Amino acid sequence: MKAIEVINLNKSFMTGKEETTVLKGLDFSVEKGEFVSIMGPSGSGKSTLLYLLGGLDKPTSGTVQLDGKDLAQVSKKAMSKLRRSKIGFVFQFYNLVQNLNVEDNILLPIILDGKNPKKYEEKLTEILDVIGLSDKRKATPRELSGGQQQRVAIARALISEPDIIFLDEPIGNLDSKTGKEIMELFRSINRKYGKTLIQVTHSQSAAQYGTSIIRLVDGEIVEHSKITA
Repeated sequence: MKAIEVINLNKSFMTGKEETTVLKGLDFSVEKGEFVSIMGPSGSGKSTLLYLLGGLDKPTSGTVQLDGKDLAQVSKKAMSKLRRSKIGFVFQFYNLVQNLNVEDNILLPIILDGKNPKKYEEKLTEILDVIGLSDKRKATPRELSGGQQQRVAIARALISEPDIIFLDEPIGNLDSKTGKEIMELFRSINRKYGKTLIQVTHSQSAAQYGTSIIRLVDGEIVEHSKITA
């Protein structure tokens, strides 16, 4: 079953009077439960594609369908709700609220959605166990290492039980040992929970944790291949 379908996707930007085409006629789909890595050199359109897939930006033409819905046709309010419930994001910079402790940072999407955080106590405890930070729930971000902060960001993306999690260079800020641990955590989340993961990465080794790779060059797909275990 398809989690995302991309049909003839194009994206251009205007710089002054000059139009720059970043993505050119992309066609592909992502099955539910896949872990896809989008790779390519700088300027190939990787992050632009990720933001279009996650509904953070709209295409110039073509469609991104999430669960059969054309994201360009979804209202701002409905898109905002979709991002809080069906979609999770993990960025290179952890984007944690510095004066909130670990559990409050994780529960932030729940609070912003107007839900009762007390109903998520069990889920919170389970996720803290999964990310290995059960003993840090009252710590603030400044008391954590980079790897621990990224684990909190991952937990925050998981708490709403989204169908798809988008990862934008998720280990780009981490040393190789910590990066490896975070990639193993992503693989575990993909396999244990059946979550669809789509990551942008420069790292060939990080891409190998997934199930398939899409390679972009100059805004075009030059390869879409499965990773054999």
